[in-house]
Amino acid sequence: MPADNQNVCEEQVYSSIFSAHSKTIFNYIFYKFGNEEKANDAVQEAFVKLWENCAKVTPEKAKSFLYTVANNLYLNVIKAEKVRLKYADKTLKTTNESPEFLMEENQFKEKLDKALNDLPDNQRTTFLLNRIDGKKYAEIAEMEGVSVKAIEKRMHLALKSLRERIDGI
Repeated sequence: MPADNQNVCEEQVYSSIFSAHSKTIFNYIFYKFGNEEKANDAVQEAFVKLWENCAKVTPEKAKSFLYTVANNLYLNVIKAEKVRLKYADKTLKTTNESPEFLMEENQFKEKLDKALNDLPDNQRTTFLLNRIDGKKYAEIAEMEGVSVKAIEKRMHLALKSLRERIDGI
């Protein structure tokens, strides 16, 4: 079947869109919400809306549609509550590090968390998408619906702020 005849209402096409984009959209929303449950809800709701509108949304427009819907869900929630970014504690339970090292590491993590939380939402999201997910500026710009220049500026400001607040970064 030629690609231009593909329809999002076909289960195979829908599934491939889900496979290609669900994890990135989850991370995108998670970095904004700082809440895994809300990010999962937003992703699920975005894909439900895609399915409900499958006849109107072409496969080429599906990614953009999903980001827009998920972002709008985020914006609706943000009005109601303050965003707080939470990180899973990745510290291994069994470790041979000295108590001093662990204390310093925890202090650094707390400093980093606080510095990240204090960044404006758009800078934090840009920083995390780039540094944690390895997204290129062009990809982030597409997700956020802004220019690559705007993303470069956000990243510059985020790094400047983090450097000022944290020694050794």
